Amino acid sequence: MFDKVLIANRGEIALRVQRACKELGISTVAVHSTADADAMHVRLADESVCIGPPAASESYLNIPRLLAACEITGADAVHPGYGFLSENARFAEILEEHQITFIGPTSEHIRIMGDKITAKETAKSLGIPVVPGSAGEVTSETQALKIAKEMGFPVLVKATAGGGGRGMKVAHSALDLGLALATARSEAKAAFGNDAVYIEKYLQKPRHIEIQVFGDGKGNAIYLGERDCSLQRRHQKILEEAPSPALNAAARKKIGETVSTAMQTLKYRGAGTVEFLFEDGEFYFIEMNTRLQVEHPVTEAITGIDLVLEQIRIASGAPLTYTQDQVTFSGHAIECRINAENARTFRPSPGQITYWHPPGGLGVRVDSGVYQGYRIPPYYDSLIGKLIVHGKTRNECMMRLRRALSEFVIDGIETTIPLFQELVSQPDIVNGMYDIHWLEKYLQKP
Repeated sequence: MFDKVLIANRGEIALRVQRACKELGISTVAVHSTADADAMHVRLADESVCIGPPAASESYLNIPRLLAACEITGADAVHPGYGFLSENARFAEILEEHQITFIGPTSEHIRIMGDKITAKETAKSLGIPVVPGSAGEVTSETQALKIAKEMGFPVLVKATAGGGGRGMKVAHSALDLGLALATARSEAKAAFGNDAVYIEKYLQKPRHIEIQVFGDGKGNAIYLGERDCSLQRRHQKILEEAPSPALNAAARKKIGETVSTAMQTLKYRGAGTVEFLFEDGEFYFIEMNTRLQVEHPVTEAITGIDLVLEQIRIASGAPLTYTQDQVTFSGHAIECRINAENARTFRPSPGQITYWHPPGGLGVRVDSGVYQGYRIPPYYDSLIGKLIVHGKTRNECMMRLRRALSEFVIDGIETTIPLFQELVSQPDIVNGMYDIHWLEKYLQKP
């Protein structure tokens, strides 16, 4: 097991990783920008290192400074959390070159799955169903038009790199295609430094279903059920639940076994999430995230398995703690992403939290790195916390979520709590009858 883990992240995920390390008896190192000097993950770590000014490019994304922090503190492993450098293959390689363990997959697997075209080709070769689309990168409008006409409009133009909904544009007709290509390329270049795009069939009313997997890197892998992440705005997830109300036991078992078999063949190491669109009983692979997901707590709630602890164990060379037949599912869980944003316009709302009262009680969990008096900086993602509730049934879970949201008080800034209070009373949400376009349509209503 590791002696000291450096956590190359900030906010609630840095705190989450710290807790798992503490339970394993591992010392922790927090890194922080000057804007995060008073952050909770810095206060609670065994050691902390300032790695630069507020801009992420000069701190959390600065590989030489992170490497220096490892050397200064003697950290023998790095946990990247999610976002920032968590899916940066070169970062993983550099750490390994310096005999520091990257708590995650191999750089080869990060690279394969980081490019969406390569990932799609790999998934197809492993027997995973994929969305119909271009065979590779689309380089001209003429080529794009030919492909789009063959599969039929509407189509989705997507960046080959990155994620988070950036570099994705829908073309409903040939007239839209040129603008969609240009806009997707421009966004991709700005966000990822890579303007390559490809085309997929745009499904009309799909759900977003993802399968949580774990592999030991030696040919053993298991799946831990699915999460339904269909409630989205601009391709950004805001609420996730497990299990999905759209799947039955047979469909869950079939796709889970398909994915775990593929990960065994790939000899995948650590945590990963294989994401699908699901429509009319069919699954279509869209991408794989080679890291921990923001929504991992809902899987922890229904399985009782600590995913971060398992990541650390596997990275240290230990075998999987569980075999597939030891994985059981209990009840239902829902997560709401609480952002420092206006609940309607989604305008960021940085500032000082003047009052903080998180909900509690049976089956209620809040993952957050903020506290009363904390000042949310304007430089990073607006996520300030995650509310996770668990119940014996989906109905009990929904009722508990309503109660928890009514108790959650955050003053001094705007948050998305009022939006969730609205959503949990909507019949479609209560009945689980929503798709990835539902929220956008709801928000357009006067």
